[in-house]
Amino acid sequence: MSEKKIGFVGAGNMATAIINGLVRNKAKTSDMINVFDVDSSKLDSMKKIGVNIAGSSEELAKMSDIIVLAVKPQNYDEVLSSLKDAVTESKAFVTIAAGISIDYVQSRLEKKVPMVRVMPNTPLLLGKGATAICRSENIGDENFDEIYKMFSLSGDVAELPESQMNAVIAVNGSSPAYVYLFAKAMTDYAVSVGIDRDTALRLVCKTFEGSAAMLRESGDSPEALIEKVSSKGGTTIEAMKVLNDREVPSAIAEAMAACTKRAEELGK
Repeated sequence: MSEKKIGFVGAGNMATAIINGLVRNKAKTSDMINVFDVDSSKLDSMKKIGVNIAGSSEELAKMSDIIVLAVKPQNYDEVLSSLKDAVTESKAFVTIAAGISIDYVQSRLEKKVPMVRVMPNTPLLLGKGATAICRSENIGDENFDEIYKMFSLSGDVAELPESQMNAVIAVNGSSPAYVYLFAKAMTDYAVSVGIDRDTALRLVCKTFEGSAAMLRESGDSPEALIEKVSSKGGTTIEAMKVLNDREVPSAIAEAMAACTKRAEELGK
């Protein structure tokens, strides 16, 4: 990676995961990373990593070439207002919050800063993230490649047009919660029939891991894999009948649409 300094406004879980990925993979030395958070307690772990702690978001902006906005959507207006007079169009910005568009950031900064909009997910914390990414028209390849690599160090990255960035939140950003809900329901059922919870959860997790590997590596579609498990007159087909009768696929689609709708609301 280049000698560009990267600054993080916000020191929560996602920022910590990205910073750990940069340092662990030797993509950046800790002295090339700057961090600011209004919550000083969150900076304690950052000090252990050895990154530079800025005294304010304005100071961080002046210290950094690339600025990652790692705060919640509800805090963006306040943060961007504090940065407005401290940045120029030579600074590149990254937004990782749901629903926050490139235009949203540029309009509130009142500057057409080069930008990358990113939708990561929480498995990034384990280096197994699934991240969607899009670029502004005015960002150079060097900055874009650096930001792309920053997220690819902790998982897979897919580049999309910005028109799809709200919809993709339902696909990778919020979707770990759907998986956890399914895992909870399966584990709760196992416990109800006398199976030890830890044993059940271990089997469920390994089933998810193996099923994901089958989807990636078998070359079969989800429909074909369902058919291969569902022997005629067998147990799986009875389970699938109940799920389809209860319209679970439609419920999932409806949930994903609600997720997209909320993303659009957050960006207004």
